[in-house]
Amino acid sequence: MQTSQEHHRSANLQGMYHQPLQDPYCLSHFQILENNMRPDIDNQGTSVSVEPSKEQYFTLESSPSTACYAVCDSPSVTSSLSNISPFSSQVSQSYLSDAHHSPNNNYGSPVSGSSVADNGYDFRHKIREVEILLLGSGPDIADSCYNSVNSGIHQFTSMSRWDWNQLVEKISRLDLREVLKYCAEAVSHNDVSLADALMEVLEKRVSISGDPVQRLSAYMLEGLRARLERSGTVIYKSLRCEPTSSELMSYMSILYDICPYWKFAYISANVVIEEVMENEPRIHIIDFQIAQGSQWMSLIHSLARRPGGPPLVRITGVDDSQSAHARGGGLHIVGQKLLEFAKSCHVPFEFHAAAMSGCEVEQENLRVRPGEALAVNFPYVLHHMPDESVSTQNHRDRLLRLVKSLSPKVMTLIEQESNTNTSPFPLRFKETMEYYTAMFESIDAARLPRDDKQRIRAEENCVARDIVNMIACEDTERVERHEMLGKWNARLKMAEFTPLTLSSSVTNAVVDLLKLYNENYSIMEKDGALYLRWRNRCMATSSAWR
Repeated sequence: MQTSQEHHRSANLQGMYHQPLQDPYCLSHFQILENNMRPDIDNQGTSVSVEPSKEQYFTLESSPSTACYAVCDSPSVTSSLSNISPFSSQVSQSYLSDAHHSPNNNYGSPVSGSSVADNGYDFRHKIREVEILLLGSGPDIADSCYNSVNSGIHQFTSMSRWDWNQLVEKISRLDLREVLKYCAEAVSHNDVSLADALMEVLEKRVSISGDPVQRLSAYMLEGLRARLERSGTVIYKSLRCEPTSSELMSYMSILYDICPYWKFAYISANVVIEEVMENEPRIHIIDFQIAQGSQWMSLIHSLARRPGGPPLVRITGVDDSQSAHARGGGLHIVGQKLLEFAKSCHVPFEFHAAAMSGCEVEQENLRVRPGEALAVNFPYVLHHMPDESVSTQNHRDRLLRLVKSLSPKVMTLIEQESNTNTSPFPLRFKETMEYYTAMFESIDAARLPRDDKQRIRAEENCVARDIVNMIACEDTERVERHEMLGKWNARLKMAEFTPLTLSSSVTNAVVDLLKLYNENYSIMEKDGALYLRWRNRCMATSSAWR
Protein backbone atom coordinates (compact mmCIF):
# COMPACT_ATOMS: atom_id res chain seq x y z
CA MET A 1 0.00 0.00 0.00
CA GLN A 2 1.42 3.37 -1.00
CA THR A 3 0.88 5.90 1.75
CA SER A 4 0.91 9.65 1.42
CA GLN A 5 4.24 9.64 3.23
CA GLU A 6 5.63 7.49 0.45
CA HIS A 7 4.29 9.94 -2.13
CA HIS A 8 6.04 12.75 -0.29
CA ARG A 9 9.33 10.86 -0.11
CA SER A 10 9.24 9.83 -3.75
CA ALA A 11 8.53 13.39 -4.81
CA ASN A 12 11.54 14.60 -2.87
CA LEU A 13 13.79 12.06 -4.53
CA GLN A 14 12.48 12.56 -8.03
CA GLY A 15 12.79 16.31 -7.74
CA MET A 16 16.11 16.50 -6.00
CA TYR A 17 17.79 13.94 -8.23
CA HIS A 18 15.95 14.42 -11.51
CA GLN A 19 18.99 13.66 -13.65
CA PRO A 20 19.87 11.31 -16.50
CA LEU A 21 21.50 8.19 -15.16
CA GLN A 22 25.27 8.54 -15.26
CA ASP A 23 28.08 6.07 -14.93
CA PRO A 24 29.33 5.72 -11.35
CA TYR A 25 31.49 8.65 -10.37
CA CYS A 26 33.19 7.46 -7.20
CA LEU A 27 35.16 10.63 -6.56
CA SER A 28 36.04 10.55 -2.90
CA HIS A 29 36.49 13.80 -1.04
CA PHE A 30 40.03 12.58 -0.52
CA GLN A 31 40.62 12.30 -4.27
CA ILE A 32 41.49 15.98 -4.42
CA LEU A 33 43.20 16.91 -7.66
CA GLU A 34 45.63 19.74 -8.22
CA ASN A 35 44.11 23.06 -7.26
CA ASN A 36 43.63 25.74 -9.88
CA MET A 37 43.61 28.54 -7.35
CA ARG A 38 45.85 29.23 -4.40
CA PRO A 39 44.72 30.25 -0.92
CA ASP A 40 45.69 33.25 1.12
CA ILE A 41 46.58 31.20 4.18
CA ASP A 42 48.05 32.59 7.33
CA ASN A 43 49.79 30.52 9.96
CA GLN A 44 46.45 29.17 11.14
CA GLY A 45 45.21 28.43 7.65
CA THR A 46 42.00 30.31 8.29
CA SER A 47 41.28 32.13 5.05
CA VAL A 48 40.91 31.20 1.42
CA SER A 49 40.42 33.47 -1.56
CA VAL A 50 37.52 32.29 -3.68
CA GLU A 51 35.88 34.10 -6.54
CA PRO A 52 32.16 34.44 -5.83
CA SER A 53 29.97 32.37 -8.08
CA LYS A 54 27.90 34.23 -10.63
CA GLU A 55 25.35 31.42 -10.81
CA GLN A 56 22.08 31.55 -8.96
CA TYR A 57 22.32 29.26 -5.98
CA PHE A 58 19.78 27.79 -3.61
CA THR A 59 20.19 26.10 -0.25
CA LEU A 60 18.10 23.28 1.09
CA GLU A 61 15.93 25.84 2.85
CA SER A 62 15.30 28.10 -0.12
CA SER A 63 15.47 25.98 -3.25
CA PRO A 64 12.48 26.61 -5.51
CA SER A 65 10.94 23.92 -7.64
CA THR A 66 13.15 24.84 -10.58
CA ALA A 67 16.43 24.72 -8.67
CA CYS A 68 18.88 21.87 -8.43
CA TYR A 69 20.42 20.47 -5.28
CA ALA A 70 23.91 20.84 -6.72
CA VAL A 71 25.49 22.59 -9.68
CA CYS A 72 23.70 21.50 -12.85
CA ASP A 73 24.26 22.13 -16.52
CA SER A 74 20.59 21.75 -17.33
CA PRO A 75 18.09 24.35 -16.10
CA SER A 76 15.35 21.78 -16.33
CA VAL A 77 16.49 19.97 -13.21
CA THR A 78 13.96 20.42 -10.43
CA SER A 79 14.00 20.23 -6.68
CA SER A 80 11.18 19.37 -4.37
CA LEU A 81 12.87 20.79 -1.31
CA SER A 82 11.10 24.12 -1.53
CA ASN A 83 8.88 23.10 1.38
CA ILE A 84 11.83 22.88 3.76
CA SER A 85 12.13 25.84 6.07
CA PRO A 86 14.12 26.60 9.22
CA PHE A 87 13.06 24.32 12.03
CA SER A 88 9.97 25.18 14.00
CA SER A 89 8.83 23.33 17.07
CA GLN A 90 5.34 23.06 15.65
CA VAL A 91 3.98 21.41 12.53
CA SER A 92 1.99 23.69 10.24
CA GLN A 93 -1.74 23.56 10.83
CA SER A 94 -2.27 23.11 7.10
CA TYR A 95 0.10 20.15 6.99
CA LEU A 96 -2.44 17.83 8.61
CA SER A 97 -5.35 18.98 6.50
CA ASP A 98 -3.85 19.97 3.15
CA ALA A 99 -6.62 19.74 0.57
CA HIS A 100 -4.01 19.26 -2.15
CA HIS A 101 -2.79 15.95 -0.77
CA SER A 102 -3.38 12.84 -2.80
CA PRO A 103 -6.88 11.32 -2.69
CA ASN A 104 -5.17 8.33 -1.13
CA ASN A 105 -3.83 10.48 1.69
CA ASN A 106 -3.75 8.29 4.75
CA TYR A 107 -3.67 11.26 7.04
CA GLY A 108 -7.42 11.36 6.36
CA SER A 109 -9.55 14.16 7.76
CA PRO A 110 -8.14 17.02 9.76
CA VAL A 111 -7.40 15.83 13.26
CA SER A 112 -9.88 16.98 15.87
CA GLY A 113 -9.25 17.40 19.54
CA SER A 114 -10.94 14.14 20.42
CA SER A 115 -10.81 11.66 17.58
CA VAL A 116 -9.10 10.55 14.40
CA ALA A 117 -11.02 9.39 11.36
CA ASP A 118 -10.90 5.67 10.60
CA ASN A 119 -8.78 6.22 7.51
CA GLY A 120 -6.17 7.92 9.69
CA TYR A 121 -4.84 4.55 10.88
CA ASP A 122 -1.33 5.11 9.54
CA PHE A 123 -1.16 8.56 11.04
CA ARG A 124 -2.21 7.32 14.47
CA HIS A 125 0.24 4.47 14.13
CA LYS A 126 3.08 6.80 13.24
CA ILE A 127 2.60 9.38 15.95
CA ARG A 128 2.04 6.67 18.56
CA GLU A 129 5.37 5.09 17.63
CA VAL A 130 7.10 8.44 18.00
CA GLU A 131 5.32 9.00 21.32
CA ILE A 132 6.52 5.61 22.54
CA LEU A 133 9.99 6.43 21.26
CA LEU A 134 10.15 9.53 23.41
CA LEU A 135 8.39 8.35 26.57
CA GLY A 136 10.32 9.51 29.58
CA SER A 137 13.17 11.95 29.70
CA GLY A 138 16.45 12.54 31.39
CA PRO A 139 19.76 10.68 31.00
CA ASP A 140 18.13 7.39 30.03
CA ILE A 141 16.25 8.80 27.04
CA ALA A 142 18.68 7.31 24.51
CA ASP A 143 18.31 3.82 25.96
CA SER A 144 14.55 4.10 26.19
CA CYS A 145 14.39 5.35 22.61
CA TYR A 146 16.47 2.51 21.22
CA ASN A 147 14.57 -0.03 23.29
CA SER A 148 11.28 1.39 22.05
CA VAL A 149 12.37 1.17 18.42
CA ASN A 150 13.69 -2.35 18.76
CA SER A 151 10.75 -3.64 20.78
CA GLY A 152 8.41 -3.15 17.85
CA ILE A 153 5.61 -1.89 20.13
CA HIS A 154 2.57 -0.95 18.08
CA GLN A 155 -0.16 0.88 19.98
CA PHE A 156 -2.74 3.27 18.65
CA THR A 157 -4.40 6.26 20.22
CA SER A 158 -6.24 9.41 19.26
CA MET A 159 -4.11 12.51 19.41
CA SER A 160 -5.10 16.11 18.96
CA ARG A 161 -3.09 18.47 16.82
CA TRP A 162 -1.87 20.07 20.06
CA ASP A 163 -0.58 16.68 21.27
CA TRP A 164 1.24 16.12 18.00
CA ASN A 165 2.83 19.55 18.11
CA GLN A 166 3.97 18.93 21.66
CA LEU A 167 5.48 15.63 20.56
CA VAL A 168 7.34 17.29 17.70
CA GLU A 169 8.55 19.94 20.08
CA LYS A 170 9.93 17.23 22.36
CA ILE A 171 11.74 15.62 19.44
CA SER A 172 13.17 19.01 18.51
CA ARG A 173 14.89 19.24 21.88
CA LEU A 174 16.90 16.10 21.20
CA ASP A 175 20.41 16.32 19.81
CA LEU A 176 20.21 16.24 16.02
CA ARG A 177 22.54 13.27 15.83
CA GLU A 178 20.36 11.32 18.25
CA VAL A 179 17.30 11.86 16.06
CA LEU A 180 19.33 10.65 13.08
CA LYS A 181 20.30 7.50 14.99
CA TYR A 182 16.68 6.74 15.84
CA CYS A 183 15.72 7.35 12.23
CA ALA A 184 18.47 4.96 11.09
CA GLU A 185 17.13 2.34 13.51
CA ALA A 186 13.66 2.73 12.03
CA VAL A 187 15.04 2.46 8.49
CA SER A 188 17.10 -0.58 9.50
CA HIS A 189 13.91 -2.29 10.71
CA ASN A 190 12.01 -1.09 7.62
CA ASP A 191 9.61 0.76 9.92
CA VAL A 192 8.39 3.17 7.26
CA SER A 193 5.84 4.89 9.48
CA LEU A 194 8.29 5.77 12.22
CA ALA A 195 11.07 6.64 9.75
CA ASP A 196 8.74 9.05 7.92
CA ALA A 197 7.79 10.78 11.16
CA LEU A 198 11.39 11.33 12.13
CA MET A 199 12.40 12.40 8.61
CA GLU A 200 9.71 15.08 8.64
CA VAL A 201 11.25 16.51 11.80
CA LEU A 202 14.80 16.18 10.49
CA GLU A 203 13.97 18.00 7.26
CA LYS A 204 13.23 21.12 9.27
CA ARG A 205 16.45 20.98 11.24
CA VAL A 206 19.14 20.15 8.68
CA SER A 207 20.83 22.76 6.51
CA ILE A 208 23.66 22.65 3.97
CA SER A 209 24.56 26.18 5.09
CA GLY A 210 24.37 25.45 8.82
CA ASP A 211 26.86 24.29 11.40
CA PRO A 212 28.90 21.11 10.75
CA VAL A 213 26.32 18.77 12.29
CA GLN A 214 23.46 20.38 10.37
CA ARG A 215 25.35 20.08 7.09
CA LEU A 216 26.36 16.48 7.67
CA SER A 217 22.83 15.61 8.77
CA ALA A 218 21.40 16.98 5.53
CA TYR A 219 23.41 14.46 3.53
CA MET A 220 22.89 11.60 5.98
CA LEU A 221 19.15 12.22 5.85
CA GLU A 222 19.20 11.86 2.08
CA GLY A 223 21.19 8.65 2.47
CA LEU A 224 18.53 7.28 4.82
CA ARG A 225 15.76 8.36 2.48
CA ALA A 226 17.51 6.65 -0.42
CA ARG A 227 18.00 3.47 1.57
CA LEU A 228 14.33 3.40 2.51
CA GLU A 229 13.36 3.91 -1.12
CA ARG A 230 15.87 1.29 -2.33
CA SER A 231 17.16 3.99 -4.66
CA GLY A 232 20.66 4.50 -3.30
CA THR A 233 22.46 3.50 -6.47
CA VAL A 234 20.40 5.80 -8.68
CA ILE A 235 21.03 8.72 -6.35
CA TYR A 236 24.70 7.85 -5.98
CA LYS A 237 25.13 7.91 -9.74
CA SER A 238 23.19 11.13 -10.23
CA LEU A 239 24.35 13.17 -7.22
CA ARG A 240 27.18 14.66 -9.23
CA CYS A 241 24.63 16.77 -11.15
CA GLU A 242 27.26 16.87 -13.89
CA PRO A 243 29.38 19.88 -12.92
CA THR A 244 31.86 20.79 -15.59
CA SER A 245 35.44 19.69 -15.11
CA SER A 246 36.57 23.23 -14.29
CA GLU A 247 33.80 23.59 -11.68
CA LEU A 248 34.67 20.26 -10.09
CA MET A 249 38.35 21.16 -10.03
CA SER A 250 37.58 24.42 -8.25
CA TYR A 251 35.40 22.64 -5.68
CA MET A 252 38.09 20.08 -4.96
CA SER A 253 40.79 22.71 -4.79
CA ILE A 254 38.90 24.38 -1.95
CA LEU A 255 39.05 21.22 0.16
CA TYR A 256 42.65 20.67 -0.89
CA ASP A 257 43.59 24.09 0.42
CA ILE A 258 41.60 24.31 3.64
CA CYS A 259 42.24 20.76 4.90
CA PRO A 260 45.61 18.95 5.15
CA TYR A 261 44.39 15.45 4.28
CA TRP A 262 45.78 15.22 0.75
CA LYS A 263 48.95 17.15 1.57
CA PHE A 264 49.51 14.72 4.44
CA ALA A 265 49.38 11.91 1.86
CA TYR A 266 51.66 13.67 -0.62
CA ILE A 267 54.33 14.76 1.82
CA SER A 268 54.56 11.58 3.89
CA ALA A 269 54.80 9.34 0.81
CA ASN A 270 57.32 11.59 -0.97
CA VAL A 271 59.70 11.77 1.99
CA VAL A 272 59.62 7.98 2.38
CA ILE A 273 60.23 7.35 -1.33
CA GLU A 274 63.09 9.84 -1.53
CA GLU A 275 64.80 8.32 1.51
CA VAL A 276 64.47 4.74 0.25
CA MET A 277 65.64 5.69 -3.26
CA GLU A 278 68.59 7.75 -2.03
CA ASN A 279 71.26 6.09 -4.19
CA GLU A 280 69.13 4.63 -6.98
CA PRO A 281 69.99 5.80 -10.53
CA ARG A 282 66.69 4.62 -12.08
CA ILE A 283 63.40 5.06 -10.24
CA HIS A 284 60.00 3.79 -11.34
CA ILE A 285 56.93 5.05 -9.43
CA ILE A 286 53.54 3.40 -9.91
CA ASP A 287 50.78 5.70 -8.66
CA PHE A 288 47.39 4.05 -8.33
CA GLN A 289 45.64 7.42 -8.04
CA ILE A 290 47.61 9.73 -10.29
CA ALA A 291 44.95 12.51 -10.40
CA GLN A 292 46.77 15.62 -11.70
CA GLY A 293 50.20 14.19 -10.92
CA SER A 294 51.00 17.23 -8.81
CA GLN A 295 52.30 15.08 -5.95
CA TRP A 296 55.36 14.22 -8.00
CA MET A 297 56.42 17.75 -8.86
CA SER A 298 57.86 18.33 -5.41
CA LEU A 299 59.67 14.98 -5.53
CA ILE A 300 61.11 15.69 -8.98
CA HIS A 301 62.25 19.10 -7.76
CA SER A 302 63.94 17.52 -4.75
CA LEU A 303 65.61 14.78 -6.81
CA ALA A 304 67.02 17.44 -9.13
CA ARG A 305 69.22 18.63 -6.26
CA ARG A 306 70.68 15.20 -5.53
CA PRO A 307 74.49 15.27 -5.23
CA GLY A 308 76.03 13.71 -8.31
CA GLY A 309 73.01 14.50 -10.48
CA PRO A 310 69.39 13.41 -10.60
CA PRO A 311 68.24 9.85 -11.35
CA LEU A 312 66.07 8.85 -14.29
CA VAL A 313 62.46 8.98 -13.12
CA ARG A 314 59.65 7.04 -14.74
CA ILE A 315 56.07 7.30 -13.53
CA THR A 316 53.18 4.98 -14.36
CA GLY A 317 49.86 6.62 -13.66
CA VAL A 318 46.77 4.49 -13.05
CA ASP A 319 43.62 6.41 -13.84
CA ASP A 320 39.91 6.05 -14.59
CA SER A 321 37.07 8.03 -16.12
CA GLN A 322 36.25 9.74 -12.83
CA SER A 323 39.58 11.53 -12.60
CA ALA A 324 39.53 12.14 -16.35
CA HIS A 325 36.25 14.02 -16.00
CA ALA A 326 37.57 16.21 -13.20
CA ARG A 327 40.79 16.81 -15.10
CA GLY A 328 38.96 17.61 -18.33
CA GLY A 329 40.93 15.08 -20.36
CA GLY A 330 42.98 11.90 -20.41
CA LEU A 331 46.31 10.98 -18.88
CA HIS A 332 48.22 12.63 -21.70
CA ILE A 333 47.53 15.93 -19.89
CA VAL A 334 49.28 14.63 -16.78
CA GLY A 335 52.17 13.15 -18.73
CA GLN A 336 52.81 16.33 -20.69
CA LYS A 337 52.70 18.51 -17.59
CA LEU A 338 55.12 16.30 -15.66
CA LEU A 339 57.41 15.98 -18.67
CA GLU A 340 57.65 19.76 -19.02
CA PHE A 341 58.24 20.22 -15.31
CA ALA A 342 60.97 17.54 -15.20
CA LYS A 343 62.63 19.15 -18.20
CA SER A 344 62.70 22.50 -16.42
CA CYS A 345 64.44 20.76 -13.49
CA HIS A 346 66.85 18.89 -15.79
CA VAL A 347 65.59 15.51 -14.56
CA PRO A 348 65.42 12.66 -17.12
CA PHE A 349 61.77 11.64 -17.19
CA GLU A 350 59.33 9.18 -18.77
CA PHE A 351 55.60 8.80 -18.27
CA HIS A 352 53.42 5.74 -18.89
CA ALA A 353 49.63 5.92 -18.86
CA ALA A 354 47.51 3.07 -17.51
CA ALA A 355 44.01 4.41 -18.11
CA MET A 356 42.00 1.94 -16.04
CA SER A 357 40.71 1.42 -12.54
CA GLY A 358 42.77 -0.50 -10.00
CA CYS A 359 40.42 -3.48 -10.29
CA GLU A 360 41.41 -3.89 -13.94
CA VAL A 361 45.18 -3.63 -13.51
CA GLU A 362 47.27 -6.66 -14.45
CA GLN A 363 51.04 -7.00 -14.38
CA GLU A 364 51.49 -6.29 -18.09
CA ASN A 365 49.75 -2.91 -17.68
CA LEU A 366 52.50 -1.67 -15.38
CA ARG A 367 55.52 -2.27 -17.66
CA VAL A 368 58.06 -2.88 -14.92
CA ARG A 369 61.60 -3.04 -16.32
CA PRO A 370 64.71 -4.79 -15.00
CA GLY A 371 67.19 -2.51 -13.24
CA GLU A 372 64.59 -0.07 -11.93
CA ALA A 373 64.02 0.61 -8.24
CA LEU A 374 60.25 0.37 -7.87
CA ALA A 375 58.00 2.44 -5.59
CA VAL A 376 54.23 1.90 -5.45
CA ASN A 377 51.83 4.52 -4.09
CA PHE A 378 48.26 3.87 -2.85
CA PRO A 379 46.82 7.27 -1.79
CA TYR A 380 43.24 6.92 -0.46
CA VAL A 381 42.32 4.49 -3.23
CA LEU A 382 42.69 0.89 -2.04
CA HIS A 383 39.44 1.08 -0.03
CA HIS A 384 37.58 1.30 -3.36
CA MET A 385 38.78 -2.16 -4.33
CA PRO A 386 36.18 -4.84 -3.47
CA ASP A 387 37.40 -7.54 -1.11
CA GLU A 388 36.31 -11.07 -0.21
CA SER A 389 33.10 -9.80 1.38
CA VAL A 390 31.96 -8.47 -2.00
CA SER A 391 33.45 -10.67 -4.68
CA THR A 392 35.24 -13.98 -4.95
CA GLN A 393 37.77 -12.16 -7.13
CA ASN A 394 38.79 -10.11 -4.06
CA HIS A 395 40.59 -7.37 -6.01
CA ARG A 396 41.82 -5.75 -2.81
CA ASP A 397 44.04 -8.67 -1.85
CA ARG A 398 44.73 -9.62 -5.47
CA LEU A 399 46.20 -6.18 -6.10
CA LEU A 400 48.38 -6.38 -3.00
CA ARG A 401 49.72 -9.77 -4.06
CA LEU A 402 50.36 -8.42 -7.57
CA VAL A 403 52.36 -5.49 -6.21
CA LYS A 404 54.36 -7.74 -3.92
CA SER A 405 55.26 -9.98 -6.87
CA LEU A 406 56.92 -6.96 -8.50
CA SER A 407 59.40 -6.77 -5.57
CA PRO A 408 59.01 -3.05 -4.86
CA LYS A 409 61.64 -1.32 -2.81
CA VAL A 410 58.86 0.54 -1.03
CA MET A 411 55.06 0.67 -1.06
CA THR A 412 53.26 3.61 0.56
CA LEU A 413 49.68 3.32 1.82
CA ILE A 414 47.54 6.25 2.93
CA GLU A 415 43.98 5.52 4.01
CA GLN A 416 41.12 6.96 5.99
CA GLU A 417 41.05 5.58 9.52
CA SER A 418 37.48 4.39 9.51
CA ASN A 419 35.67 1.06 9.70
CA THR A 420 32.87 0.84 7.15
CA ASN A 421 33.77 -2.20 5.05
CA THR A 422 31.97 -5.18 6.57
CA SER A 423 30.13 -3.48 9.42
CA PRO A 424 26.35 -4.10 9.52
CA PHE A 425 24.25 -1.06 8.67
CA PRO A 426 23.57 0.27 12.22
CA LEU A 427 27.26 0.22 13.15
CA ARG A 428 28.28 1.59 9.75
CA PHE A 429 25.82 4.45 10.15
CA LYS A 430 27.21 5.32 13.57
CA GLU A 431 30.80 5.15 12.30
CA THR A 432 29.97 7.31 9.28
CA MET A 433 28.34 9.89 11.53
CA GLU A 434 31.30 10.04 13.91
CA TYR A 435 33.94 10.17 11.19
CA TYR A 436 32.23 12.80 9.06
CA THR A 437 31.26 14.91 12.04
CA ALA A 438 34.99 15.34 12.59
CA MET A 439 35.49 15.90 8.85
CA PHE A 440 32.88 18.68 8.68
CA GLU A 441 34.24 20.26 11.86
CA SER A 442 37.70 20.36 10.34
CA ILE A 443 36.33 21.98 7.17
CA ASP A 444 34.55 24.53 9.34
CA ALA A 445 37.82 25.41 11.06
CA ALA A 446 38.93 27.24 7.93
CA ARG A 447 36.37 29.89 8.90
CA LEU A 448 34.75 30.25 5.51
CA PRO A 449 31.31 31.84 5.82
CA ARG A 450 28.56 29.30 6.47
CA ASP A 451 26.77 30.45 3.34
CA ASP A 452 29.91 30.34 1.15
CA LYS A 453 28.57 28.84 -2.07
CA GLN A 454 31.88 27.39 -3.20
CA ARG A 455 32.34 25.57 0.09
CA ILE A 456 28.78 24.27 -0.06
CA ARG A 457 29.30 22.98 -3.58
CA ALA A 458 32.61 21.41 -2.61
CA GLU A 459 30.89 19.44 0.15
CA GLU A 460 28.02 18.47 -2.15
CA ASN A 461 30.19 17.30 -5.02
CA CYS A 462 33.18 15.89 -3.14
CA VAL A 463 31.74 14.55 0.13
CA ALA A 464 28.00 13.95 -0.11
CA ARG A 465 28.24 11.10 -2.61
CA ASP A 466 30.52 9.09 -0.33
CA ILE A 467 28.08 9.51 2.54
CA VAL A 468 25.06 8.48 0.45
CA ASN A 469 26.94 5.48 -0.89
CA MET A 470 27.92 4.22 2.56
CA ILE A 471 24.41 4.65 3.96
CA ALA A 472 22.15 3.74 1.04
CA CYS A 473 24.05 1.07 -0.90
CA GLU A 474 25.01 -2.54 -0.26
CA ASP A 475 26.96 -5.36 -1.92
CA THR A 476 28.71 -4.44 -5.18
CA GLU A 477 26.90 -1.10 -5.33
CA ARG A 478 28.71 0.11 -2.20
CA VAL A 479 32.20 1.19 -3.22
CA GLU A 480 33.15 3.19 -0.11
CA ARG A 481 34.60 0.44 2.09
CA HIS A 482 37.15 1.79 4.56
CA GLU A 483 39.24 -0.29 6.94
CA MET A 484 41.31 0.55 9.98
CA LEU A 485 45.08 0.35 9.78
CA GLY A 486 45.06 -2.82 11.88
CA LYS A 487 43.06 -4.57 9.17
CA TRP A 488 45.32 -3.23 6.43
CA ASN A 489 48.30 -4.53 8.40
CA ALA A 490 46.77 -7.98 8.45
CA ARG A 491 46.10 -7.92 4.71
CA LEU A 492 49.59 -6.69 3.90
CA LYS A 493 51.28 -9.28 6.08
CA MET A 494 49.19 -12.02 4.45
CA ALA A 495 50.54 -10.74 1.12
CA GLU A 496 54.04 -11.10 2.65
CA PHE A 497 54.79 -7.39 2.98
CA THR A 498 57.06 -6.22 5.80
CA PRO A 499 56.40 -2.87 7.52
CA LEU A 500 58.92 -0.05 7.34
CA THR A 501 59.13 2.33 10.29
CA LEU A 502 58.66 5.92 9.16
CA SER A 503 61.65 8.06 10.00
CA SER A 504 61.78 11.28 11.98
CA SER A 505 62.15 13.12 8.66
CA VAL A 506 58.62 12.07 7.71
CA THR A 507 57.27 13.13 11.09
CA ASN A 508 59.01 16.50 10.94
CA ALA A 509 57.73 17.19 7.43
CA VAL A 510 54.14 16.53 8.50
CA VAL A 511 54.55 18.61 11.68
CA ASP A 512 55.72 21.53 9.53
CA LEU A 513 52.70 21.06 7.26
CA LEU A 514 50.24 21.17 10.15
CA LYS A 515 51.63 24.50 11.31
CA LEU A 516 49.69 26.01 8.40
CA TYR A 517 46.39 24.70 9.73
CA ASN A 518 44.15 24.80 12.76
CA GLU A 519 45.74 23.83 16.08
CA ASN A 520 43.25 20.98 16.50
CA TYR A 521 45.14 18.96 13.89
CA SER A 522 47.90 16.75 15.26
CA ILE A 523 49.86 13.63 14.44
CA MET A 524 50.49 10.49 16.43
CA GLU A 525 53.19 7.88 15.87
CA LYS A 526 52.21 4.29 16.54
CA ASP A 527 53.80 1.01 15.47
CA GLY A 528 55.94 2.73 12.85
CA ALA A 529 53.03 4.53 11.17
CA LEU A 530 51.71 8.10 11.33
CA TYR A 531 48.14 8.99 12.30
CA LEU A 532 46.65 12.34 11.31
CA ARG A 533 44.17 13.45 13.96
CA TRP A 534 41.43 16.05 14.26
CA ARG A 535 40.98 16.65 17.96
CA ASN A 536 40.60 13.15 19.44
CA ARG A 537 39.63 11.43 16.19
CA CYS A 538 42.17 9.68 13.95
CA MET A 539 41.29 10.67 10.39
CA ALA A 540 44.01 9.15 8.21
CA THR A 541 47.09 6.96 8.42
CA SER A 542 50.33 6.78 6.48
CA SER A 543 52.45 3.64 6.47
CA ALA A 544 55.25 2.16 4.38
CA TRP A 545 56.00 -1.44 3.39
CA ARG A 546 58.40 -3.53 1.37
